[in-house]
Amino acid sequence: MTQTAVAHFTAKLAFETDVSDVHTAVEKRYAVTIVDTRSIESWNAGRIPGAVHLPTGKIRHRAKGLIDREKPVVVYCWGPGCNGAAKAALAFAELGYEVKEMIGGFEYWAREGFEYETAEGPARRAADPLTVVAGMACGC
Repeated sequence: MTQTAVAHFTAKLAFETDVSDVHTAVEKRYAVTIVDTRSIESWNAGRIPGAVHLPTGKIRHRAKGLIDREKPVVVYCWGPGCNGAAKAALAFAELGYEVKEMIGGFEYWAREGFEYETAEGPARRAADPLTVVAGMACGC
């Protein structure tokens, strides 16, 4: 059972990332392409700075001309109650991209108090006390 658990969690970490790690990637300008897979209405309401808008249903048709194959791709959708990012990650993987799903989605990006962009410009909401305690993330 232990080896099965090791294999499971190794694979999980190979294909998932969280909002804190993506925030670090954005801040440090790592070579990664962040893809927002939601509707245009959701995109306009708020998105991760520097993200590319490519709804899940359009990935198979538009990714090759829009997304650099040389950079890892991180996809996100709304939040943990939505499997849109998993569907998007599958579409990118089927096209041969190195891809990870950002668990928590845009919901947890905003809940952690990270800055985001809207159609009107930059925005930020106060960190949710259930996700950030005394101004610090969980520390994991």
